[in-house]
Amino acid sequence: MNFDSEDETAMEEDYYSFLNIPREASKDDINTAYRRLSRMYHPDKHVDQDLKEKAEIMFNKTKKAYEVLSDPHKRAIYDSLGIKGLETEGWEIVQRTKSPAEIRAEYEQLAEEKAERLKKQATNPTGNITVAVNATDLFNPYYDELLEDEYDSDLTQFPNIEISSMQFNQSVDFPLTQKDTCTLSGQLQAKNGTGGGGINLSWRHIFSHKSWAEVEMTAGSGPAVSFKGFRTLTRRFFWNGGTILQFTPEGILPGIMSTLAMQVDKHTIGYLSYQGGPRSAFTTQIIRDTEKNRYNFSIQVGLPHSYVLLQYTRKILSQDLRLRLAVKVGTFGGVLEYGAEKKISKHSNLAFAVVCGVPSGVKLKIRLTRASQTYSFPIHLCEEIMPAPVFYATVVPLVIYIVVKKGFVEPFLREEKNKKVEKQKQNNFNKLLEKRREAAAAQDLMTVTYNRIRDEESNKKGLVIIKAIYGRIMKDTSQQGDTELSNEVLDVTIPIQCLVKDSKLEIHVQNKSELPGFFDPALGEEKMLHIIYNYHDQPHEVTVGDKELLRLPKTSHRTNIT
Repeated sequence: MNFDSEDETAMEEDYYSFLNIPREASKDDINTAYRRLSRMYHPDKHVDQDLKEKAEIMFNKTKKAYEVLSDPHKRAIYDSLGIKGLETEGWEIVQRTKSPAEIRAEYEQLAEEKAERLKKQATNPTGNITVAVNATDLFNPYYDELLEDEYDSDLTQFPNIEISSMQFNQSVDFPLTQKDTCTLSGQLQAKNGTGGGGINLSWRHIFSHKSWAEVEMTAGSGPAVSFKGFRTLTRRFFWNGGTILQFTPEGILPGIMSTLAMQVDKHTIGYLSYQGGPRSAFTTQIIRDTEKNRYNFSIQVGLPHSYVLLQYTRKILSQDLRLRLAVKVGTFGGVLEYGAEKKISKHSNLAFAVVCGVPSGVKLKIRLTRASQTYSFPIHLCEEIMPAPVFYATVVPLVIYIVVKKGFVEPFLREEKNKKVEKQKQNNFNKLLEKRREAAAAQDLMTVTYNRIRDEESNKKGLVIIKAIYGRIMKDTSQQGDTELSNEVLDVTIPIQCLVKDSKLEIHVQNKSELPGFFDPALGEEKMLHIIYNYHDQPHEVTVGDKELLRLPKTSHRTNIT
């Protein structure tokens, strides 16, 4: 994670939150919010000199938010890029006669061009390391009967675990222009005491968003040259394919590959593929990928193998978890595979799978993906299917994952989060002080409005705010009543009561720390808003998250407050 990015740590005004309106608010909604705040913050409404100075600050902020959001052109720029877009520093100034949609499109194009320039400066390295382990001696120990008498039968013989093969792949991209990219890659592999390797150099040219072409040269286990291409044929059909020429002492061995794909519906794609050469195959594949499920059905007919594959993936988005089950039956035998993949950090995924096959036996596959680097560890546990290796292959990875997560990953993530929070606090120290003073000033200016609204609501037995706190709420306030406030909790009773209109309160889904009278008392932490109030002389309470929509009164609140 890049914790030093200014974009991640800089605080920025949210005009929508300040006016307490949704992002899709109409012009009338903006005018209404502006008039409501102007009545509280206009300097002419305050006689006290100290309050008048505070009012000037808040009124100028209200006027600035209104000027931006009431102007369609400024609002379009602000919606796309925030305040930095309005400042136009480092950006091309677009014509103010353009429509909001055109302004958005032009600024987004500038952002894409900037991202493209940054991409050109990067080599985009990708790598893959595979270490295959032979651990069959754990469950199928081998004894040489000719040498058995030479060993003392009382001595414990440790199982022989060895690395059967290793493979390393690495590639880097060299962007030449926005449409041309060269890629240099290499491979090294070793198996059973013998090894080999190769190097590849490719050049890809993008003609348009519908087509590209690539030429690749390979040296290592024999020189080869290949030509590949992609073309979108219609809105529903696209094609990619190519040919390869491999030069051997016996002559040139040609090969061909071609895939025609069809977009069946929004979530389903069908593929027809043909591969010709020393290994020929014809494959039909249908993939359906939805938000929560992924299905894959494949049939391959060819040499040396033909098979049928059924694969299902269940996506549990709330836990960043994927569960997989696959069945594969063919001329080589049959395979049942099940496993899981879990996102363990922002850039890291950990996956494991248990493979039970005939005649391959039982294998455990572990894969760690970190950014663009992949580390794979296929472990061959047994040459035949037995309960013990299946059990250990299933249980041991789960136990290791829990131990690693609790003992290493979670402490590391907490430490990184604390560093990020401290970085935010350091970068925004002066801004936080200003926000704190601004919130205190806003609450002072709201006192008259607060007393008026509270008296009106009390007289008609409407919505009366008894207590409202905002911040990092650690205790169950329903049990504590008047909870003691810490440095990470802010009393917002006055500004919440001032938002009540006609015995109703509505706070839109956005950052509540930008509301008038609020500030962020716990930067970088999860914050809550807790309100205790009376409605029709009945006590209620409610707690919502920082970005949750709140509408009061509700009929489902707890009423066990005494």
